[in-house]
Amino acid sequence: MAKTFIMNHPLISHKIGIIRKKETGTKEFRENISEIAMLLCYEATRDLELEDVEIETPICRTVSKELKGKKLAVVPILRAGLGMVEGMLAMIPAAKVGHIGLYRDPQTLKPVEYYCKLPADVGERQIFVVDPMFATGGSAIAAVQMLKEHGCKKLCFLCIIAAPEGVRAFQEAHPDVDLYIGALDDHLNEHGYIVPGLGDAGDRIFGTK
Repeated sequence: MAKTFIMNHPLISHKIGIIRKKETGTKEFRENISEIAMLLCYEATRDLELEDVEIETPICRTVSKELKGKKLAVVPILRAGLGMVEGMLAMIPAAKVGHIGLYRDPQTLKPVEYYCKLPADVGERQIFVVDPMFATGGSAIAAVQMLKEHGCKKLCFLCIIAAPEGVRAFQEAHPDVDLYIGALDDHLNEHGYIVPGLGDAGDRIFGTK
């Protein structure tokens, strides 16, 4: 059974407070999204396997640790997920990057696929799916399903702000995928927006509103 991790780190809470403010500008918003992604990545990689390697320090030879296999991939859900990629790669720079394009139909609130480009060996990699906002969970559920259909077996999902409704739906659809959540908010409003949330993450990251 997968686990759901709600972060309680002071730095994550502080930075989420910054991006919630409506007066936070695009530059500061984007920087904090990236930094929160770094902190979430730190937590989500806690159980990666290590192996012993012999190295030489300036003093002597010794045995050190390094990641075993190093087969990792970051898959943002377009377009807001792109805002988290730089922070993820700062922590795991050898990771490959795939892209899944989904948009939410404003009438049905269901996800619609428009793009999918993944590394050729994606099925052999530990996948970190990223999207700042986790509202109804529809996009997250669809993206993970697409990755499973491409042979992915080791998956986890990272988001900055989530609604309880989306978390429940995701847990029912993918009980085998761990969730890493920066903050769990109160509810969704009648338009499918997270309350209190931070508005449209994509518009705020790219300055399109």
